[in-house]
Amino acid sequence: MRQLPAVTIYSGPQARAALDAAGPRGLLLLSAPGAAGFLGPAWFAAMVEGHAPAALDCGADSGHALAALRHGLKLIILSEPAEGLLSCAAEVGARILPVRPPSLDLFDWNLAKPQARAALRARLNDRSGMA
Repeated sequence: MRQLPAVTIYSGPQARAALDAAGPRGLLLLSAPGAAGFLGPAWFAAMVEGHAPAALDCGADSGHALAALRHGLKLIILSEPAEGLLSCAAEVGARILPVRPPSLDLFDWNLAKPQARAALRARLNDRSGMA
């Protein structure tokens, strides 16, 4: 299975701009580190609805990971997954990643500007500059 380029997103418009820039080859959408603890799984699930794959970062909090599974998220980042939680995830067709993949962080990107969108397309096409 080929590894998709990953981007860390903070809003729905960023997610859409990143997906548009990636084009047909796809993209892995990541929440901010630990986002499950301050924004919650419902917010992330709504933001990425219909856009797979997308991973919610739960830090080391298994309670947030369980809530993410209840909200239907299929890819979760959890630094210390317990065996029971791994089994729960497998039962619902979800995966838990113990390590956050490297990504291009879009925190400071103003994707409302055409030049920023063009730069994002260029970065996504040059996978060597992703991290």
